Amino acid sequence: MKTHNVYSFGMVSSSTLYSIAGAFPGAEGYAEIEDVQYVTGGEAANSSIVLARLGAQVKLDGNWLGSDAGGDRTTALLTQYGIDISRLPQRHGYTGVQEVVFVAPGTRTIFGSYGHLLEQASWNMPHEEDILGARAICLDPFFSEASLRVAELGCHANIPVITVDCRHDHPLVGYASALVISESFLRENYQERKPDDVFREYRQRASGLVVFTFGDTDIWYGRHGQDVQTLQPPRIDPVDTCGAGDSFRAAVVYGFLQSWNDRKMIEYAAAVAAMICTRFPGVLNAPTREEVAAFMKQNHTSHPGD
Repeated sequence: MKTHNVYSFGMVSSSTLYSIAGAFPGAEGYAEIEDVQYVTGGEAANSSIVLARLGAQVKLDGNWLGSDAGGDRTTALLTQYGIDISRLPQRHGYTGVQEVVFVAPGTRTIFGSYGHLLEQASWNMPHEEDILGARAICLDPFFSEASLRVAELGCHANIPVITVDCRHDHPLVGYASALVISESFLRENYQERKPDDVFREYRQRASGLVVFTFGDTDIWYGRHGQDVQTLQPPRIDPVDTCGAGDSFRAAVVYGFLQSWNDRKMIEYAAAVAAMICTRFPGVLNAPTREEVAAFMKQNHTSHPGD
């Protein structure tokens, strides 16, 4: 019996999300906490929840989970959404990845222990049968040879691989069916270069679709040999931007499951990410297919099902 149509591999963490009133304070400043939520962190975990809410069957693997309160909460949350986490048992005596996020209107600041995770290489190696049993792969690039193994197996089996934030010369670029690069990643890695030059370099090296996201301004997308295409994301009043990029990637994965063309996929992904930003906590309240369809109709966007 088939248990999943999406294989998701990557970051999984426990997260505490604080919503603060007004603008984010400066050094030694003060802000009032309005709400506190225990949520999931990590790109793969967040994308998996969004995919599950859209109706996909997801199997999630990645870094180890701790046998602590954070691990308990993460396990319970992922199970609640029907995600298969059988590859992620809690490890006795291990403290899992933790993050704390402060959210103000239109911005966020994250504190975490991801650096320690990467130093210790505390993650699983993927299982071939999980990869080959999927119709699409949602892949984080952060786990060196483990991530590369997922991409190689998926690509050789003609299973679309959708990944995020990796440099243009990363080996995954040649395997990815779609590559979503965020504005923050561009800022950290290509600060001295013009975005259009960087986009051109990604397209020259990529085997699939390249997407650059810039928050609430135009999304860029295109393939090797094509001119850059743009899409204005929906106008919203954001309340929580955490998980917006993860949600966008999840919707692209969903688009591959539906065999949509690039334009339809990007329109859908922009709508899902926008909806996430209007909810708190956004990922845990990710929209269903029916809600996305209604939102796109309201915003005069051509729904992919039309």
